[in-house]
Amino acid sequence: MGTPGEGARSARFCAVKRCRRRRRATGLKWRRRQPERACPDGGAEHVGKRAIRATKGRPEPVHGAVVVAAPAPVAREPHRAREWCVYLLLILATFAVYSQVRHFDFLNFDDPEYVTGNNHVRAGLTWNGAVWAFTSTEHANWFPLTWLSHMAVYQVFGLRSGWHHLANLPIHALAALLLLAALVRMTGALWRSALVAFLFALHPMHVESVAWIAERKDVLCAFFWCLTLWCYARYVQKPGTGRYCLVLGAFCCGLMSKSMIVTLPCVLLLLDVWPLGRARRWAVLWEKLPLFACAFGVSLATYVSQQQAGAVRSLGSLPGGLRVENAIVTYVVYIARMVWPTKLAVYYPYNHNLPVWLVAGAGASLAGVTVLALGRLRRFPYLAVGWFWYLGTLVPVIGLIQVGGQSSADRYTYLPTVGLTIMLSWGAADLLQRKPHARTAAAVLAAAACAACLVLTWFQVRTWTNSGTLFQHAVDVTTGNYIAENNLADYFLTHMRNEEARGPVLEALRLKPDYVEAHINLGTIFRRTGKFADSEREYDIALALQPESVDAHSGYGALLLSQGRTGEALGEFERVVELSPQYPDGHYDLGRLFDAVGRRDDAMVQFYETIRLRPDYAEAHHSLGVSLVGRGRLDEALAQFRTEAQLEPGNASVHYTMGQLLASMGRLDEAIAQFSKALRLKPDFAAARRSLEATQARRSGR
Repeated sequence: MGTPGEGARSARFCAVKRCRRRRRATGLKWRRRQPERACPDGGAEHVGKRAIRATKGRPEPVHGAVVVAAPAPVAREPHRAREWCVYLLLILATFAVYSQVRHFDFLNFDDPEYVTGNNHVRAGLTWNGAVWAFTSTEHANWFPLTWLSHMAVYQVFGLRSGWHHLANLPIHALAALLLLAALVRMTGALWRSALVAFLFALHPMHVESVAWIAERKDVLCAFFWCLTLWCYARYVQKPGTGRYCLVLGAFCCGLMSKSMIVTLPCVLLLLDVWPLGRARRWAVLWEKLPLFACAFGVSLATYVSQQQAGAVRSLGSLPGGLRVENAIVTYVVYIARMVWPTKLAVYYPYNHNLPVWLVAGAGASLAGVTVLALGRLRRFPYLAVGWFWYLGTLVPVIGLIQVGGQSSADRYTYLPTVGLTIMLSWGAADLLQRKPHARTAAAVLAAAACAACLVLTWFQVRTWTNSGTLFQHAVDVTTGNYIAENNLADYFLTHMRNEEARGPVLEALRLKPDYVEAHINLGTIFRRTGKFADSEREYDIALALQPESVDAHSGYGALLLSQGRTGEALGEFERVVELSPQYPDGHYDLGRLFDAVGRRDDAMVQFYETIRLRPDYAEAHHSLGVSLVGRGRLDEALAQFRTEAQLEPGNASVHYTMGQLLASMGRLDEAIAQFSKALRLKPDFAAARRSLEATQARRSGR
């Protein structure tokens, strides 16, 4: 027989075995009890070297992960109400700051390619337009959902620029709300998540993505990015095929908005490390394979389309070593702009002579933070997750594969800086838990920083009012910015401010003597001011630099026409149509020239082609109507004038023209109605008043 002590040990052993069997049967896991401490976000935190939930089906945090206990049932409603208040304040602040964009104009930088000069977008939502959106790689990208969104806004609001700006705002606000919801679901930390979402929604660096119509792709990508995060958090909480399909579907929609989302599967793996704590399972890698496959396919298609479009800079024009140096410096520059968001510009020129000390210092800084984050991985995993979120999501746009001529762009930081704000928010909260006496001072500092962001963002949004304010600001805060100088000159030329345009365009040519667009603009200035010889010289230089420049041929044709050299001008306009058959303005200019030289049938062909390419081209409808009147086809002409009146409802002249035509056809009542409408739109329209009185007298005499 054993001793009494042995019997007690045997009983305890059997009890432990029974307990283990019960836990295996219920799916519960062992956990080591840890001391609890108060959490600033409410509830309690388990802290210690190892913290594991004992809850069925939930993820297992890695070492050092923060596990937030579920609030007691009696406290759930107050916490829920607090959460909804945070959501409401976030969306109200976002709309308050960005609502001023409703008064903004279209820009002369990318907006013509995406909206104002895009024939497919200006046709509205059509079946042919949808097919084009899904099959086109125009502008060196494939983003069908972005094209469809532009078409939808145009379908409803036409070319009212304010509504195109406002369309970005709710998408951006929803992205911020989804980011907040995803972080709260993953971490349970409301206030830390709220700070991250606030800085995402209202940081001055993100104004470019929201206030720029052409960056609709950016806000759509962010919306689907954050939607994917939220769906993934739900999937992790309760895995299932349906929830996984939602994750995959949201990610694919993001790929159809902007290809920058290709890094999201890597971010999901980082989130598996923290805060989800499921990185030790091989399944977390296998479940990402469909996402990686989709991302690889879109990345390859995007690179090929950009290569074919000539958007990718060759190694000859931009050496690989310089690209690496610029990328290293840009990583640090983005952090500096995030901390001190001043002197932000729409375009930053490339610096081909980076100082060695700057590159070395930036590289050492990046390496130091990386070593620090990895060294604190077990204790503070959010540092590594946030840091690699930032580094990884910038890889496609950091300039190693250079697209465009900019050295950096604030819009590229729209999603990557979320990683930095996670490091900031959770790091500050951990620091305050160790120094609770500093919480009041920290709260005041955080409130002041958020208020400063609001003010800076408000003023940064105002710089996007029109092309003049935008590029004047860029000229003021950057140096050597030939793009900004030329676009500022282009804005002045559009508003017939020729003398004001001269200074910026000359500066652009000083900075870049072979800049074709600047030579064209200078030629336009000389043409408008009667200096025809100087104008011809500039157009010759532009055509020598770029023989297939549509704008150069068009401007040169206008110069020849103003000199009475009609035959030569006709050749230039025909060359424009040959080079760009889908260019409506080229066909319209050629039609007007044909009409001027008496080739009416050829003119009508060009007007019809203009209208086919751009059905809302009001001037083409008017010119075609005039040509049809000359051919005696009055009913067809009237139809063209009616279309023009629909496109330009505030144009009194078209109603006057219709009134004259109807009067000549003997339809006096309709003619009187048109003359009356012209007078309502323009009460001092003397010709319309005389015609109205004459038509009324004619009707009374019948």
